[in-house]
Amino acid sequence: MDAVEKVGSGHPGTAMSLAPAAYLLFNKVLKHDPSDPNWAGRDRFVLSCGHSSLTLYIQLYLSGYGLELDDLKALRTWNSLTPAHPEHGHTAGVETTTGPLGQGIANAVGMAMAARRERGLFDPDAPAGESPFDHNIWAFCSDGDVQEGISHEASAIAGHQRLGNLTVVWDDNRISIEDDTQIAMSEDVLARYAAYGWETVRVDWLKTGEYVEDVRRLYEVLEAAKLDSNRPTFVALRTVIGWPAPNKKDTGKIHGSALGAAEVAATKEILGFDPAKDFYVAPEVLEHARKVADRGLAERKAWDEKYQAWRAANPQRAAEYDRIAERRLPEGWTAKLPTFPAGKDLATRAASGEVLSAIGPVLPELWGGSADLAESNNTTMKGEPSFIPAEFQTDEWQGGPYGRTLHFGIREHAMGAILNGIALHGGTRPYGGTFLVFSDYMRPSVRLAALMKLPVTYVWTHDSIGLGEDGPTHQPVEHLWSLRAIPGLDVVRPADANETAVVWRTILEHTDRPAGLALTRQKVPVFDRDVLASAEGAAKGGYVLAEADGGTPEVIIIATGSEVELALAARESLQAEGTATRVVSMPCVEWFDAQDAAYRAEVLPPAVRARVSVEAGIALGWHRYVGEDGASISLEHFGGSADYKTLYQQFGITPEAVVAAARESLTKAKG
Repeated sequence: MDAVEKVGSGHPGTAMSLAPAAYLLFNKVLKHDPSDPNWAGRDRFVLSCGHSSLTLYIQLYLSGYGLELDDLKALRTWNSLTPAHPEHGHTAGVETTTGPLGQGIANAVGMAMAARRERGLFDPDAPAGESPFDHNIWAFCSDGDVQEGISHEASAIAGHQRLGNLTVVWDDNRISIEDDTQIAMSEDVLARYAAYGWETVRVDWLKTGEYVEDVRRLYEVLEAAKLDSNRPTFVALRTVIGWPAPNKKDTGKIHGSALGAAEVAATKEILGFDPAKDFYVAPEVLEHARKVADRGLAERKAWDEKYQAWRAANPQRAAEYDRIAERRLPEGWTAKLPTFPAGKDLATRAASGEVLSAIGPVLPELWGGSADLAESNNTTMKGEPSFIPAEFQTDEWQGGPYGRTLHFGIREHAMGAILNGIALHGGTRPYGGTFLVFSDYMRPSVRLAALMKLPVTYVWTHDSIGLGEDGPTHQPVEHLWSLRAIPGLDVVRPADANETAVVWRTILEHTDRPAGLALTRQKVPVFDRDVLASAEGAAKGGYVLAEADGGTPEVIIIATGSEVELALAARESLQAEGTATRVVSMPCVEWFDAQDAAYRAEVLPPAVRARVSVEAGIALGWHRYVGEDGASISLEHFGGSADYKTLYQQFGITPEAVVAAARESLTKAKG
């Protein structure tokens, strides 16, 4: 109450009603060591209702994670350790950045999947509960979380995957910003979770007609959840939001705003506190709470003994674990990357699939799948089993609980957030595929991956009108520049198979950011690198693929993906008429912009003002590269239903159009 009152904004109500549950979890249930927030053997806790950040911050303070009262006093202020919503990498003990509702539930599902995959990699034969890689994932969520569609998608996957290491506690307080949730919500949430395949339990603190915070009953339920290895557990905890504020409890007014001085004082009197004292914590209370560190150290010691025994018995696995935990790539792994001979047309999605199959055996940390588009996205590593409970194997897909190929179903939004959870858990590196146009369904998760700097890879295929007959609903137009607008996301559109191999390598060498691969459905030429520049240039984001005759260009054509072929054809025509023309392949503007000024000027000399960009999408950001005298061959409207060659011709994305644009730009530059 004091923290929200001091800053004048925030969400006090849920933090008040969840305080007993949060203290119980951190003090008695959660396996954690406050002296080492990154201890590999810890349980993970996700506060999906991130608006109630004080629920987490207060427990981090009470448990001894390094937050102190001054940090709580600085809630929601500049440069504090207590921002409005918890931020991963900013505050010790915060496992993920939550804010958009439902994301945390999906992150928790990803963490639970990652924990199982990790156990399968390093200690698959240990009895249940006996491995140092056995731990649990706990999440608190709100009414808003269970309403958001992403939580449905992720929870269905969790039930199907039999994630017995996952427990979600729903704060069933029936109040949101618009007051009583009955105005918008009437379904039986427990029945829904039971239908997903979860164990469901109700803990009702109003069952007697009086409000009784029966922490003992909740403790029994949480302890029992640890023992159910075949199902995730969903606990509906019936609370009264803002308890025991005399006038604002159980109302929307306490959900997202300060109580006001009078209500704070009245609530303190009910609780037996001195209304004249703010931020008061009795020394003996803090001393008692921080004894949790003793429990944590004891658990840590027991875990260390088990972990060291495992290392001694499994030296090769231990060495691999160390490498993967540190996100180090193995020596010589790039030798496995395929090279593709010129003279054969190959879709970049197919080349990507060959890359994955080639490097899979030497990068066991890399795993992933598709949102029901595996054959279209080419995301399946050859010969790798599916990650699935044995009873759900099919004739087409064989596997087991420790498999490698992920099947997300048609759930792109949950896929994105689950990938984030896998990356947040640590160690393994995930990827997930769908069509580029459906990145719209994933965008909130992609944005959060960029915000958290997570090494997640998105395999987005069918990257333009080049997908053809499926028509404008499936043809991305605005997507490339819309995604490039996300700070910290690398959008990578390779031009041919060898660029695809180079950019996959480059993506995997980055451990501090997500990347999206935009790949073709249609076949494109594998360029003759004896005539053109090496595909190694793709690692720099942009490079001179074909130099102008004489080495000094009059005009520069910048292209990405399948349109690089058109740029090369246009260059031939321009060169034939005596115009010295350079072609720059620009698979990733983010990587190119990260190069030093000298390199960028070498590729795009400022003195050459005649420039043309070629990309089968909107031209939104290309002006930055082509300048005032430049021109863009683009698509400023939706696509159509026809084969891709017809579409390119009808919409004017042709070598002839590029030549005309180059001439126009040359005229402007000379004027």
